[in-house]
Amino acid sequence: MKNVSLILLFSCLAAAADVAPPADQIASAILAAPQDRRAAATVLGYNDKNAVVTLRQGTNDLVCLAHDPREKAFSVACYHKELEPFMARGRELAEQHKGKERHEVRWKEVDDGKLAMPKLPRMLYVLSGKGFDAAKGEVIEPYLRWVVYTPYATPESTGLTLKSGTAPWLMYPGTAGAHIMISPPRK
Repeated sequence: MKNVSLILLFSCLAAAADVAPPADQIASAILAAPQDRRAAATVLGYNDKNAVVTLRQGTNDLVCLAHDPREKAFSVACYHKELEPFMARGRELAEQHKGKERHEVRWKEVDDGKLAMPKLPRMLYVLSGKGFDAAKGEVIEPYLRWVVYTPYATPESTGLTLKSGTAPWLMYPGTAGAHIMISPPRK
């Protein structure tokens, strides 16, 4: 029994050790936002229990989310504050549902009026890389892509293709989670 207790204790300590300090979470998360919008953005991050918490209350319409320490691949994002209910629900559902199933649950909740989703297009910025160098304040091998949420958009309403690539394209057409993907070529 002592061995099990020690293993659990060390597992909890290891998980807590993987959570970056709040200042580093803020510094890395805001890098996804346009430079002129970073200083006033709200920043969500993780505490030592891996729960999402507000690290900084902002004054503009952007919410930035720090890297999830449970995920191996580094990724941070900033999005319009009206997307937060949709994003928060996605984080909740991630424990129970994977892939498209998680999306479908949210879309149904939006369709049923149980989950708020903006009616007008809203922006999401996603910055990924090999990690974050806190000393330099930069993402290692950064890659920035853009997403424009346009609920219920279709190829016919937008003129966009459904074929993924480096040109803008429409993902999940006709659903509450329809969005335009803009993924520039990688360097």
